Amino acid sequence: MDYRQKLTEKQKIVIKIGTSTITYPESGEINIGKLEKFVRILINLRNEGKEVIVVSSGAVGIGRNVLGFDKRPEGKAEKQACAAVGQARLMMMYEKIFAEYGQVAAQVLLTKEAIVNESCARNAKQTFEKLSEMKVVPVVNENDAVSVDEEAYGNFGDNDTMAAYVASLVEADLLILMSDIEGLYTDDPKKNPEARFIHTVGRIDQRLEAMGKGAGSENGTGGMSTKIQAAKIATASGTDMVIANGSNIFTINEVMEGKEIGTLFLSSAGGAGRIQGSY
Repeated sequence: MDYRQKLTEKQKIVIKIGTSTITYPESGEINIGKLEKFVRILINLRNEGKEVIVVSSGAVGIGRNVLGFDKRPEGKAEKQACAAVGQARLMMMYEKIFAEYGQVAAQVLLTKEAIVNESCARNAKQTFEKLSEMKVVPVVNENDAVSVDEEAYGNFGDNDTMAAYVASLVEADLLILMSDIEGLYTDDPKKNPEARFIHTVGRIDQRLEAMGKGAGSENGTGGMSTKIQAAKIATASGTDMVIANGSNIFTINEVMEGKEIGTLFLSSAGGAGRIQGSY
């Protein structure tokens, strides 16, 4: 069975775009050219009749730059202040670019309670459903300005995990994580030249989880370990997931065309199991 070709049939798609994908690493400023290309890809997917939901990182990184921090803030209050400033700047850019193509976008800020608490999750799901009916593209981020490490619910910790929870909540067909890495390797390719790239994952076990190491870039928070955890959440709910490199934003098109780009994690609904030629 050609699992990649089945991706062309996916209708409800959640796309998470990382901080390193939409900002310049040196300055932390928004890469407007890449952001516009990303929005155009989303518009084209909408024109094909697909439903798209964006989970966008970048608020803290952009806010830190606006407020003059030399590096990512460590204190909770500083992070939340950066998030508040950066989210406004980021959403303003999304709104402006979407509007140029006549597409309405909506900001959706979530806390983990909105996903974990049954009543809140029901309301959140209804919001996404109504936005879909209205043909609005949701742009989702964690509400970092108010999220705290609550004992009852905690926080998402990173947007890879949040994207997986969102995909589960809306019962998405596919989750695409755009990041600063190509996908999953058997070891760190920067340290081990013999590390082998894994194209397809049919099951996630302890050995696979051990392959996830460290964080990706200074501006973001999600490394490979968080992506594997995100894959566990997504695939358990019936959503296939692809990790791909966001340096070329048009990789999204290649994924949707069924090309062998990045690492594909298959859900049970997608035919997960031990697959010949894959992990």
